[in-house]
Amino acid sequence: MLNFFTCSIGFPHFRSAKLSFFGVPLLFQLISCQNFEKNNSHKNVPDQNINKGKILAATYCQSCHLLPDPSLLDAQTWETGVLPAMGPRFGIHSYGFQKYLSYKNDAGVPAGYYPDKQTISHQDWQNIIDYYTSLSPDTLTTKNREEKVSTALSTFKAVYPANKYTSPAICLTRFDSSLHPNKLWLFDLAAQTFFTYDGIASSPDTFKTTGSFVDIDFRNAVITGCNIDVINPNNGRFGKAEILANQAVSNSGIQQNVLISGLARPVQISSSDLNVDGKIDYLVCEFGHLTGALSWFEQTANATYSRHVLRAEPGAIKAYVEDVNHDGLPDVWALFTQGDEGIFLFTNKGNGVFSQQQVLRFPSVYGSTHFELIDFNGDGHKDIIYTCGDNADFSLILKPYHGVYIYLNDGLNNFKQEYFFHINGCYKSAARDFDKDGDIDIATIAFFADYATKPDEGFIYLENQGGFKFAPKTLPDCRSGRWLTMDTGDLDGDGKLDIVLGNFSIRPSVIQPTVDWTSGPQFLVLKNIAK
Repeated sequence: MLNFFTCSIGFPHFRSAKLSFFGVPLLFQLISCQNFEKNNSHKNVPDQNINKGKILAATYCQSCHLLPDPSLLDAQTWETGVLPAMGPRFGIHSYGFQKYLSYKNDAGVPAGYYPDKQTISHQDWQNIIDYYTSLSPDTLTTKNREEKVSTALSTFKAVYPANKYTSPAICLTRFDSSLHPNKLWLFDLAAQTFFTYDGIASSPDTFKTTGSFVDIDFRNAVITGCNIDVINPNNGRFGKAEILANQAVSNSGIQQNVLISGLARPVQISSSDLNVDGKIDYLVCEFGHLTGALSWFEQTANATYSRHVLRAEPGAIKAYVEDVNHDGLPDVWALFTQGDEGIFLFTNKGNGVFSQQQVLRFPSVYGSTHFELIDFNGDGHKDIIYTCGDNADFSLILKPYHGVYIYLNDGLNNFKQEYFFHINGCYKSAARDFDKDGDIDIATIAFFADYATKPDEGFIYLENQGGFKFAPKTLPDCRSGRWLTMDTGDLDGDGKLDIVLGNFSIRPSVIQPTVDWTSGPQFLVLKNIAK
């Protein structure tokens, strides 16, 4: 998937190249749909063509990512959305009545990314089209949930901020847990401004910046910001890691001292001594566009940084640093959300060398957005909470496999799915024992929710009932914004975890009529009132 522009808070970044953040120009979509209707004979294809297409898809498509099954999308979406985006990868830039979408003429496209000559014949390409359009459903259907989403969420009370302005575009929501109560940091993309709050009822301090910040790292007194700079998908290296403060922000204000430059659309930055030499290094998810990487930057002499690439693929969106095998060396977990979507474990071998293992792999149409590591079942091994729901690509339809998943660890880092809850357009989860009853609950947000028929999907709280059964709940106030970001922390100092939702209101809904969130709050606090 060519994902929205991502931030570490579960901000899977609009993945398109247009200012409207759509992967396919609207006119192209309309023409494609008309052509599909004119040529909708995909169900009368000879079996031999379909069988050839299946073999060819396994050969050509599976060379880059997990082979998607035709059933994952409807026939029209395959023919007019996804396959036209794949054709240029084989040197096919137009086919039949369609002109295929490519970024061949964009600045910074790597040499050879699009072949000069076709690498597949038109007949073979037609067989692949036949395979996907003939065996796919006419429409994707989603089963009705057995559990209705209750609006009687008693664990939290909604509190609106005093600060209000129109068209908030919050792309960063983060608590600084080193302070008590936790300080809340927000960044507004449209206003190019940081807002910091010392409590629920406080007025914010505001700091204007240049660039666009989508993540922030707190280490001791040093605050480092991840500046993606040009937020629309591009192949440039305009991103930066910048020191925002070396002491309390109230004393020094916001600085913008560049620490590392030349980053490919970075969306997360984490400080850690990765090579155990006593100096702080930085791990960066360079989401990129056609190219990108998961990179770590080794601090060398005179506080300069040397770049090392762990995986040279786009779509790195979320990473964690921890000593997985308890050998004294920090290892890295990372989620990649472009093409070959999956979760990878990079094991530190010492001296800056890492091995790579893909522990989970997802179809390329899933639109992965976020993951967490937490011991969910109390067996001493960290499990994975995973969400998918990015829906700003070439398949702009509601998908029954979007939602939140729980994968249990067998103790050897082999993961098996134990639970799934369907949420259209799910963007992030936060797995915590919010109500302090001894088990893990899950808070979720969905940026591409089914606002037309299921508006409560924007925020759903899954209250743990035991035995991997959860009661879905929400509050009516959660309909007041379109939540792109979420974080948890103790904002009022009462020792309980609150939830803050950031409203990114200025973009239209992709698959339902637009709902106006521009007069909604900058953020919404779900104050924890559990006893």
